[in-house]
Amino acid sequence: MDDADGSTTREHDPTLERALGRAWTDDRTWRLLSRLTALPDRMGGSSGERRAAEIVGDSLEEAGLADVRIDEFPMQRWQRGTTEFAVTDVGDETDAPAGDRSFEAIALPYCPPGDLEGPLVDVGYGTPEEIDEVDLRGAIAVASTTTPSDRRFVHRMEKFGHAAAAGAEAFVFANHVPGQLPPTGALKFDAEAAIPGVGVSAETHDWLVEYAKRDARARLRVDASTADGTSRNVHGTLGPETDEEVLVLAHYDAHDIAEGALDNGCGIATVAGAASILADLEDDLECRVRIAGVGCEEIGLLGAEALAEDLDLESVRAVVNVDGAGRFRNLKALSHASEPLAELAEDATESVGQPIVHDRDPHPFSDHWPFLRAGVPSLQLHSEPADGGERGRGWGHTAADTRDKVEPRNLREHAMLTALLIRELTGTEVPRVSADELRERFEDQNYVPGMRAAEVWPSAWE
Repeated sequence: MDDADGSTTREHDPTLERALGRAWTDDRTWRLLSRLTALPDRMGGSSGERRAAEIVGDSLEEAGLADVRIDEFPMQRWQRGTTEFAVTDVGDETDAPAGDRSFEAIALPYCPPGDLEGPLVDVGYGTPEEIDEVDLRGAIAVASTTTPSDRRFVHRMEKFGHAAAAGAEAFVFANHVPGQLPPTGALKFDAEAAIPGVGVSAETHDWLVEYAKRDARARLRVDASTADGTSRNVHGTLGPETDEEVLVLAHYDAHDIAEGALDNGCGIATVAGAASILADLEDDLECRVRIAGVGCEEIGLLGAEALAEDLDLESVRAVVNVDGAGRFRNLKALSHASEPLAELAEDATESVGQPIVHDRDPHPFSDHWPFLRAGVPSLQLHSEPADGGERGRGWGHTAADTRDKVEPRNLREHAMLTALLIRELTGTEVPRVSADELRERFEDQNYVPGMRAAEVWPSAWE
């Protein structure tokens, strides 16, 4: 209720207060994060990812979920070998000696093996307009990981797709965050890419831009392989046996070069914490809640795709995709063209006096996408630094994505807020998102060329 001074007073709820009080001292989120980040890696299809699925299953059972099970699904497993990258014939117009100059580079997932040479061409941020302005035929395109703040963020797969379509022989993805941190990230979904792609650091990018201005050439050699493999989804349920359910998911896989603490150890830990709170509030839930940890998000949303195929999507009232929550101080809600979900997120968090950052525009690059494109209302829970931070991934997708970057209080608080949102959602009917409305929103954002380049534009929308 609203007080005379405009503030909100929450009604006394002893069960809820006890659940939230226990959550404030519960260390399960940190324990799960620690167990996952201690693994050698959690790359899709690897033995580390399989072990991570077992750890997540144990955590969900401990939280009080019923019928926890692990489902296997097929995928294309990519494995990296060695990568060699050098600028050739740099000349003597700089302080560097004449001849070749080698730089550290890492292959991006689903990069094919290759051995090639071509002119370096700087395409700036890698936006479609910048790529259209240069001749990339036979070239090695160099693009930044970020995008100008005055326009929509352009995803890596879009930049790569546009460069390949323009005739590039290879793609270099250059970090905008300093620290000698080559970034990683899949070139496409669940299949080997058409051309090689590698990541380089911001410091290397500085040199490559200069060398491109001098019409330098570069040589790239990549050893990598793609073969049939398997991954796993883990899920269980809470609440009453109803025809409809709310699906809450987070991916537990990570890239092989990092611990994957921020992306997405924090997300799956937040979900586990929220599941424990919801188990204490089970009598308050008005429909079934399915909690899922999905594999292979980083290489194509493959676990989410498999789960969407297994579930009756007509019975899924809404999806809550926890990808990015728990990383930073402020919770961020992406409502993906569903105004009722945006309002629900705002009401649920304001009722406990917590700030939330809103983004109402849809995007297709996380685990909500297989459900959203089928019309299921989708809420993604992310987070951002209190000061707004720098645009882009920051430590994510680099070797610096480690547990020391995480604050336990963010995990606890976001687990509480996630649980409150889900509890509210179980008693709320949310309209489906029509294909026409969703398509129009993507068109308004000028997303269509990028989605086509990334090969994620739904064929049914043609």
